Amino acid sequence: MSKKIILYLTISIIFSAKSIAQLNKNSALYNTIILNDSLLFNVGFNQCDIAQFEHLLSENLKFYHDKDGVSDKAKFLYDLKNGLCKNPETRQVKRYLVKKKTEIFPLYKNGVLYGAIHNGEHLFYESKESQPGIAKFSNVWVLENNQWKLGTSLSYGHEAYELQKPENSIFENDTEIEAWLKENNVPTLGLGIIENGSLKHIKVFGELKSGVTAPYNTIFNVASLTKPVTAMVTLKLVSAGKWDLDEPVYTYFTDPDVAADPRSKKLTTRHILSHRSGFPNWRYMNTSNKLNFQFEPGTQYQYSGEGLEYLRKALEHKFNTSLDQLANELIFEPLNMSDTHFTWSDTLDESRFAIGYDAKGKSYEILKQKTPNGADDLMTTIEDYGNFLVSVMNGGALSKKVFDDMVTHQVATKNGKHFGLGFEIYDFKNGDYALSHGGADKGVQTIVFIFPKTKKGLLIFTNVDDGYKVYEKIIAHYLGAQGKEIIEIETAE
Repeated sequence: MSKKIILYLTISIIFSAKSIAQLNKNSALYNTIILNDSLLFNVGFNQCDIAQFEHLLSENLKFYHDKDGVSDKAKFLYDLKNGLCKNPETRQVKRYLVKKKTEIFPLYKNGVLYGAIHNGEHLFYESKESQPGIAKFSNVWVLENNQWKLGTSLSYGHEAYELQKPENSIFENDTEIEAWLKENNVPTLGLGIIENGSLKHIKVFGELKSGVTAPYNTIFNVASLTKPVTAMVTLKLVSAGKWDLDEPVYTYFTDPDVAADPRSKKLTTRHILSHRSGFPNWRYMNTSNKLNFQFEPGTQYQYSGEGLEYLRKALEHKFNTSLDQLANELIFEPLNMSDTHFTWSDTLDESRFAIGYDAKGKSYEILKQKTPNGADDLMTTIEDYGNFLVSVMNGGALSKKVFDDMVTHQVATKNGKHFGLGFEIYDFKNGDYALSHGGADKGVQTIVFIFPKTKKGLLIFTNVDDGYKVYEKIIAHYLGAQGKEIIEIETAE
């Protein structure tokens, strides 16, 4: 049989794969193929670990590349060793799978599984700073002596990767946005767009209640977006030499529930701001309704509102003043954040407040806090919180050492991101990074992103339980390629 006929048959098998049932992403075979792909590329290609290719490539490999021709296993390994991986220490080229484009189809003969087809797309970066290229691939994995081997690979359609905004994006038309929000049962949406280091656009859509249009200065409860404010209050005190990140917090406060636990003597502010306190999210989640350590501080990650509340009480004990007074002095007054409040008071304009709703459209009773909470229930506007984030992005009036600590990975979170101090950190393939935080509560879904290097950012505030359902479209539109990376990270299984 000629090489042309073999190639034709191979391509026919690959591109007729749509007639076979695509594998469910939770199936064992799907995960096996994804694992092998990761070993070949995340380990083998990206780290120049040639042993992965020697083990996973079939002795009968045929590799078809639309730019470099045809290779067998020997030629493929020779080119890799003497080309891209000749100097692994200085090599820059990286390959990343576009997870949403992945399709895997099983191959059977007489009812017996003998292989699988993996169709997809991948991005290639020549360097951290470069714009990526994109290509399609089709890989045929075969079982050889009960081991999976890559038998045939086609790499084609190489071109520069350009993120195209939809020609008729709803975000270019306020009327279409309003209609989209009604379709998704989102009563009020607040957007803040940061460009070139300043808050350039404030957009608020929807209604506060039937017939009452939400104003540009709508006041939202932003739930856990309170935490970055508490963190910045603390870091400003650290910069001023009035607080120590690594001093045990018991010096100023110990909760009676954990006073007898020796681990309380090890807890530091750094542990709390990076969510390594050892506390649960909230003490009421325990059957005893008491605060407790679930692990030794500093040894692992666990998101905790209790940690920020513990820190609030320690700050208030040392400085003999409330958190909202400290925030007023250090953040709110210097940044003219007159519409931002830790507690409900007569100075808050209730007529501009976005009442929270459940997913069925039923409103929640307004929670009128009288005591500041270091972790939850801050009330603010897009303008106020946007200017706060701009300040953080531009250094936050922190010392260089403290700012560097804030944006340094302190601990990995469950989905591969990292927490710094007060913010979660996304690292992007082009070398950029974003600081982020979200908020979720009854009738509240909020999220923010800022990019200290490129001086851009995005705020999304909603006042409904499932407001997160509008995030993806907004993030992809306003943050472009990096928005897509964020979505891939958050939706990865």
